[in-house]
Amino acid sequence: MQRRIGVVLVAGAILVASSPLLADTEVEGETAGGAFYKFVMPDVWNGDLVIWNHGFSLGPIEAVTDLGPLVDLQLLEGYAVAASSYRQDGWAVFKSHTDLKLMVDAFVAEFGEPSQIILFGASLGGIVTAAAIERVNLGNVVGALTMCGAMAGSRNWDGALDLRLLYDVVCADIPDAAIPGGGKGLPKNSTLTEDDVNAALNACTGILKKKSKRTRAQKRNLKKLVRLSNLPKDFLVTDIGFATFGLWNLHYAPGKLKKKQGVGNENVDYGDAKVNAEIARVKPKKKGARKLRRNYTPTGRVGDVKIVSIHTDKDGLVIVENETEYASVVSPENLTVAIAVEKKPTHCGFTAPEVVASWESLLSWISNDAQPTVTDLQLTCEGVRGLFPGKCRFDPEFELPDMDGRIRPRNPPS
Repeated sequence: MQRRIGVVLVAGAILVASSPLLADTEVEGETAGGAFYKFVMPDVWNGDLVIWNHGFSLGPIEAVTDLGPLVDLQLLEGYAVAASSYRQDGWAVFKSHTDLKLMVDAFVAEFGEPSQIILFGASLGGIVTAAAIERVNLGNVVGALTMCGAMAGSRNWDGALDLRLLYDVVCADIPDAAIPGGGKGLPKNSTLTEDDVNAALNACTGILKKKSKRTRAQKRNLKKLVRLSNLPKDFLVTDIGFATFGLWNLHYAPGKLKKKQGVGNENVDYGDAKVNAEIARVKPKKKGARKLRRNYTPTGRVGDVKIVSIHTDKDGLVIVENETEYASVVSPENLTVAIAVEKKPTHCGFTAPEVVASWESLLSWISNDAQPTVTDLQLTCEGVRGLFPGKCRFDPEFELPDMDGRIRPRNPPS
């Protein structure tokens, strides 16, 4: 079975012109829960700590190498930077809040209590950040920046289930296209690999072929799967992999749903009578569904924390509607959402000035300046382009779309 889905496409660390960072102190360790951590302390510390929360991975739990795309800038500004590997792979939010608490405890033991803590996360790291704000006392958390975050939390798994089951409808009876497992993603002891899943998808849709090499049936299947799933064609390979291996991991991995089905589609209307009649209907278990919602669906109880959340509008992995769901529960006085409008779909395909502008706008807000608007982020982005080349695409007129238009609503289990 494949062990890793590379889903966070944030550019590498943004480099800044500075003196060498040889004076920085690095500390690595492992918590009692089995999560690795890494701290970097600048030679001149401003007293504050930034915690970077990484994205989704089904790879092995290993020593931390990723401290986020702004680590050089943050160290130059005097912030200590920390990151955890999390103890779980995949949807790690069952234990990530505890991992972060243990990591902060280790930081305090090493360097003392930070004056302020700022959380920073991308993709899965967005919901890790949201969960940490709401469910654990890390210290004086004053702000958070999320990028392309899975801010709707567990509802994203409804979309994964739909895609997985819609695939079975569209690709039924096609030689070499079958993917076993249905609503559980894969059977428990499956040895299917990422290449196997890609080959099955290609047999059905020809998506890995040039358009001119696809059969009429493959073109028809591809068009139908895109229409029914509400996902961009460019993301289907990634999304099918995420749904297949991610659902398997959610269902069977230790410390998660304990084989209790957490998502279902009993009464979902797919807008197509034939599909409605043919699609497998999965009933969630009460305990599984409740545990998944608790791990994690945001409540909006963020206290005084100031949050900037940015997204690209055409993200085909963590859809922009995640921001709509988050904004529906968090007070607008605590949350600024800004959307970068892109020409081609990306996951977290921000430019350097967009990321820097979001960070600097959050810092100004934390320092008691006015809450930044989308226009403010765009103007700040334009202002830093001399140092950080790239486009500025935040659109003040962008209207957040309704999640129900992308992930079909369903009733919670009775």
